[in-house]
Amino acid sequence: MQYVSTREKSTIVSSAEAIVKGLSEDGGLFVPSEFPAISSKELEQMTDMEYSERAAFVLSKFLSDFTLEELNDYTKKAYSRFYGDDPCPLVAIDDKTYILELWHGPTCAFKDMALTLLPHLMVASRKKVGEKNKTLILVATSGDTGKAALEGFKDVEGCEIIVFYPSEGVSDMQKLQMQTQTGNNVYVCAIKGNFDDAQSAVKVIFNDENVKAQLLEQGYKLSSANSINWGRLVPQIAYYVSSYVDLLASNEIKMGEKINFCVPSGNFGNILAGYYAMRMGVPIGKLICASNKNRVLTDFFASGKYDTNREFYKTMSPSMDILISSNLERLLFEISGRDDKYVASLMNDLKTKGCYQIDFDKLKTNASNFEGGFSDEEMTMDTIEDFYDENDYLLDTHTAVAVGVSQAIKEENRDNTKTVIVSTASPYKFPQDVYNALTGEFVDDSIKAADMLEEYTGMEIPEPLQGLQSRIVRFKDVIEKDKIKEAVLSCLKK
Repeated sequence: MQYVSTREKSTIVSSAEAIVKGLSEDGGLFVPSEFPAISSKELEQMTDMEYSERAAFVLSKFLSDFTLEELNDYTKKAYSRFYGDDPCPLVAIDDKTYILELWHGPTCAFKDMALTLLPHLMVASRKKVGEKNKTLILVATSGDTGKAALEGFKDVEGCEIIVFYPSEGVSDMQKLQMQTQTGNNVYVCAIKGNFDDAQSAVKVIFNDENVKAQLLEQGYKLSSANSINWGRLVPQIAYYVSSYVDLLASNEIKMGEKINFCVPSGNFGNILAGYYAMRMGVPIGKLICASNKNRVLTDFFASGKYDTNREFYKTMSPSMDILISSNLERLLFEISGRDDKYVASLMNDLKTKGCYQIDFDKLKTNASNFEGGFSDEEMTMDTIEDFYDENDYLLDTHTAVAVGVSQAIKEENRDNTKTVIVSTASPYKFPQDVYNALTGEFVDDSIKAADMLEEYTGMEIPEPLQGLQSRIVRFKDVIEKDKIKEAVLSCLKK
């Protein structure tokens, strides 16, 4: 399997090269040259596999530079770090609704599903392409990616990682997780700005030949652990396939029966992985893209216009507080019939004008499986409270967005298709807002709020989040958003 750039199809690399590079030199994202197929027979065979085996099998369809034996070794090591019997259990709420819990990893967020595995893929890919320089991994995070990447790459040979996050755009728990990160090859820095500012600055560095030359002089080449890196995105395809297999194994569905997925979406990588699973042949009906008050994706799927020229809101679901959804570029590549020049022009419009418009008829025809919806703050709060009262199930603020949107769309369309809600984080990552939704009381201290939430619900605080308050805060730097390049170069000199 080879990979091409969304902005220049003549750029062709291997799967290992795509992982090491992270981003194409033309600024585009790497995508597979074709969609591998997964058959009904293979789906049936997967019912007897453990999750790590299923993941390795799906990865083998895309990563032809690796043997199935290698991939099985990596996935077993990665998912052995998760707590509980299943890395991503599928919980039945009723006979039509299921919650796919993706937060049983070392940082209690869905990013662990990929970022416990990516270091293994990165180290192996470096060897396969003969890379002698160190890999410098730059990460912009809206909260969860940063901690998961730091935890995954800490003390990994040949790699150093720098994470930037918006100083006032993550939850207190997310911030504390990053500030107390251990490891000799990690650095964390807050910026005065939002996630889009951090993400844009990191992308500029990737395309700055002067910076890359300075880094090379110091023995570094750039890569990414954000979902712009194919090695970060491809492990996420596996859990869409696996959840379908789980429903088969439990006789909840028959082979070939379509199911819907509703995904809380910010940077569009998570739901895009579902799209790739569908293109492989997994019977998926609707891919419901659930947004918070920053409803740029909802508006795009309703009109074909992507417009970031709007007010930016800080919400109780901060990991979705994003106006520039990087992975949408990969979907545009497919919608346009893989027209790289067209995609490049759209991305230039986004950079220069802050918006672009595509043919709405083409969107509805070539992305007909997608449907958008959004949940404002009041609706999200109500969903957390109502869902807990009705089902004795505790939602985090992001999963609540998806539940609220899914329920609204079901009522509007009278759609009785079985639906999997993709749950992206433990409620204890956002204890203050979750506790407030349940009780009407806001607790200013996140650690105290977590303790009170545990007492109120009886749901135990996950082990990775216990004792955070006693850990040493290592990283307190806060910089202006236009100083990220200088911060990177300065950090490496130290």
